[in-house]
Amino acid sequence: MEALKSYTINNAYAVFGENIKGCLTPVNYVDITVLSQDILAVSEAQIPDTQVDYTIVGGQLKFDRQTFQANNMDYVMMNRGNQRQGDFISHGVVSLFLVILLSGSLLASATSPADMASVNDTGRAMYTTVNDWARLPAGRKWGAASAIYPANDGKHIWIAERCGANSCVDSPVDPVLLFNTAGELVRSFGAGMISWPHGLYVDADDNVWVADAVGYNPVPTGWGHVIYKFSPTGELLMTLGKKGQPGGSNSTFRKPSDMLVAPDGSIFVVDGHGSAVGEAVNNRVMKFTAEGEFIMAWGSVGGGQGEFKDPHALAMDSAGRLFVGDRGNSRIQIFDQNGKHLSTWTQFGRPSGLFIDADDRLYSADSESNARRNPGFKRGIRIGRVVDGFVTAFIPDPEMDQDGTGTSGAEGVAVDAAGNIYGAEVGPRAIKKYIRK
Repeated sequence: MEALKSYTINNAYAVFGENIKGCLTPVNYVDITVLSQDILAVSEAQIPDTQVDYTIVGGQLKFDRQTFQANNMDYVMMNRGNQRQGDFISHGVVSLFLVILLSGSLLASATSPADMASVNDTGRAMYTTVNDWARLPAGRKWGAASAIYPANDGKHIWIAERCGANSCVDSPVDPVLLFNTAGELVRSFGAGMISWPHGLYVDADDNVWVADAVGYNPVPTGWGHVIYKFSPTGELLMTLGKKGQPGGSNSTFRKPSDMLVAPDGSIFVVDGHGSAVGEAVNNRVMKFTAEGEFIMAWGSVGGGQGEFKDPHALAMDSAGRLFVGDRGNSRIQIFDQNGKHLSTWTQFGRPSGLFIDADDRLYSADSESNARRNPGFKRGIRIGRVVDGFVTAFIPDPEMDQDGTGTSGAEGVAVDAAGNIYGAEVGPRAIKKYIRK
């Protein structure tokens, strides 16, 4: 068996053991019920080899649920598949996991949670939070912010905030701002153009793309529903969509949330924002040429493969796979660049923002999970690997009343060249920096 790793699942600890390759499709999930608060992770030596008992039938993992008694512990073996109650899932490599439920006091022979690198503990141990990192000009305060992305040098961070409020309509200030990693403002632009900056992307030429999703509140006609491409100094280079004209055609958007540019220049857009009852939402991914000509689109409202509820964020890994933050469905869907569904991950929470760094680490900002929207998950920034989907660290949202608040913590997330993380927050109206230790 490979070396064991510990991850937090609903206040329990799971120990990952032998990887079982060749499972073509994940099987149905098994709910985890915590029977005791005295829960520990154990060492490899304490796990009997007889517990790994499985067969592969028709490309799926088959097993019998078994309970073992060893060292006064109950070992409950379950399959890790499409479960909705954990902080992990893997595509292409299916593992067995063991949830160790202790019915009595803590055993000296077991390793305590404090000694294991749990997901929650790893996030706290790896980063120091800086609350007042970026400094605005005198007299200006932060508005709601979800749009954030690093410049290509990794030493500057672009942010688009909503002009000290939750809308930039009639505001004289620039919503698009460039900061160095010390938090000093370098330049800004965009006054009078953008009503509700939502997503931001920086392409290979350092051009700055901004999605204007209009927002929830009524705004004057003639605003939003567009994607802007700016030069690094703020010159408008391209507009996708028709400003102030929402629609579902090949040339219009309805509250576009985010966009990115693939290495070949193709432009991808998630369209659009919104989940209110009766609200018209396009719920699709659109693909354009580098010149802005429509190529294709896929998606509709729903919870199946290739269906969306409020597609909210985009990211692309080094293999060219497209990661879509399907926020209303509390999942990430992964596609190839022609819309073929490759996988669905729920272990990264309810994704409001996504970022993938040069080392193929995935960062997912969850600003909405609570008992009603995504039971079993807490808000915060989850960090993991795109190669197997394992969540390796978690920076928790400090909001104590997550069930009583609509949004809190980071909605947008970005990472600089030194591995420091930046969170753009809508509810708290703040930008936080998490310095890697």
